[in-house]
Amino acid sequence: MTESATTPGATTEFTIVRLLDAPRDLVFRAWTEPGHLTHWFGPRALTTPLSMISTDVRPGGAWGLSVVDGEGNAYPLSGSYREIVPPERLVFTTGDPANGEGALASVVTLTLADLDGKTEMRFHQAGVNTDEAHAEASKAGWVEFFDRLAEHLAAHADSRGVARRLGDSPM
Repeated sequence: MTESATTPGATTEFTIVRLLDAPRDLVFRAWTEPGHLTHWFGPRALTTPLSMISTDVRPGGAWGLSVVDGEGNAYPLSGSYREIVPPERLVFTTGDPANGEGALASVVTLTLADLDGKTEMRFHQAGVNTDEAHAEASKAGWVEFFDRLAEHLAAHADSRGVARRLGDSPM
């Protein structure tokens, strides 16, 4: 796993690069299909119920989900898709859950490169807030999400890296 941060400027930004042992079409689907998102999106201590996920995967389409704690409190996240190039690029906005006005907090650019059946995932988030501490907390959260993503992908690719359909049993 490689992680790097850019120097904060007028807007805070960072990049996380991960090598995932899964084909990039599966990684792309894990980012855009509720049946995959429910298994990995969010911190380990919370759940992301399938019934609380919506994706309209097209430029201008909205996405939204809620992560839920053990007491049933839901924490919504949402944004819109700006660019979609399956299975290699996804650009979307994400709002700051602490911002009651719904103002744009950041833009995420996800690029997926095929490396002989594995996928290099480059995640870049810009405009997180101008507060560096908030950006560092956001980055740490994404690192945990990506650990969960890697585990989820491992459960859905056979030993040759061939993607299985969601719901197929592991080999």
